[in-house]
Amino acid sequence: MESQKDRVKLNVGGKKFETTATTLASGGRNSFFGSMFNDDWSLRSDGSITELFIDRNPEYFGVLLDLLRTGELYVPPKIDKKHLYREAMYYGIKDHLRFAKWGPFDANRIRLAESISRPTTAKPEKIWASPNSWCCVLHDNIVNVYNWMLEEQPTITTRYYRRVNDVCWVNSDNIAVSSSDKYLASGGIGLFSASTGELKYNFHVKDEDQLKDYTAGALGVGSDYKLFSSFSESTNKKNGIGVWDIVTGKQTDFLPYWPDSKATKFQWLDGTNCLMAATCHSRSNCSINLFDFRENTVALSWSDAAYQRMYSDAIAIEERNSICIVDSHENLGFMDLRSTTSSIEWRNSTRENAFNPYPKLAFHKGQLFSLYGDTISVFCGSDFVPTSQLQLSYCNWIRDFSIGGDRLFALHRDKDIFDVWETPRP
Repeated sequence: MESQKDRVKLNVGGKKFETTATTLASGGRNSFFGSMFNDDWSLRSDGSITELFIDRNPEYFGVLLDLLRTGELYVPPKIDKKHLYREAMYYGIKDHLRFAKWGPFDANRIRLAESISRPTTAKPEKIWASPNSWCCVLHDNIVNVYNWMLEEQPTITTRYYRRVNDVCWVNSDNIAVSSSDKYLASGGIGLFSASTGELKYNFHVKDEDQLKDYTAGALGVGSDYKLFSSFSESTNKKNGIGVWDIVTGKQTDFLPYWPDSKATKFQWLDGTNCLMAATCHSRSNCSINLFDFRENTVALSWSDAAYQRMYSDAIAIEERNSICIVDSHENLGFMDLRSTTSSIEWRNSTRENAFNPYPKLAFHKGQLFSLYGDTISVFCGSDFVPTSQLQLSYCNWIRDFSIGGDRLFALHRDKDIFDVWETPRP
């Protein structure tokens, strides 16, 4: 429209800039500049040249203005990148900067972008990626959180520094933590702020309307603001799954879990409104169960009564109607997600007589990932053909990996280092 061709003068920290309404409008409705336009995306002015004073650093603004003009990011050597990211957040154009920095996730084109090292002798245990490219790393009883600029945030600690059992990103702003800390809550689950590390509230565990002395384990999050956790009671060896409303913190359900050991992994399936609960890390009692919350029934129940393998992970691939499992030799097995009597189709690994204590699976944007030793294998296509492999920046085994927000994070086993992988722009 004609009014978007109007020139706009900006005074940023005493330095004058001149641009167009079209350039500023490219920042989006929710950006700093969005308030300068009406509902028809016309400048709120009388048609004359508009001048706006912004009390910010002009050097960083110039870089961001060029980003809006060209869609490309050029950072001069004198510009501090992390300060530039903070300025992009102030102007509400963080996504523009991120999209200019890397493209949509593609594991066959992904490249190592940065390695984050901590000057400690502690060995990290697990890593989790958030939906907005943050991540957090577990060190026994401490959870270290990093924002999308890879700056470390205040740490998350449980009361009396009890060991953390699992961590789950509830959303981009909050992290659920389960621990052996009975003082944190009955069962030991708390909801923490990702940016401040502050405890927001506890999740209490009730069975038959009575508070129970359970130990919290694996965590999972589902639709409709549901939080799941596995529990075990040491006195009578009773296992269960608790369900809470994340918004209110109130428990909404308690499901008995019949396998001899508690669930080690949860995954919510949006299409079928089911919860997959898997028990792995056990040679004699590996099981997978699907709980249908619409019918309040068990839609699938499978246990390893015949194969007697040592399983380490399982993942549901809903768009392929299958569940994939991996054993300690990186053999992949697939079962039909829709069948109540599922048999497994095995695809043997090329690894010969090798053993890996940390196998892990992931599925992201149509690609299947399998961790084995020092390599993350990528499988694509309808038959999940191996297409590429990812390795660490240093010669080392991979302890854990996680994918979120178009980034892959890989954790070293013997060093307090994690690698950040991103897909370069085409």
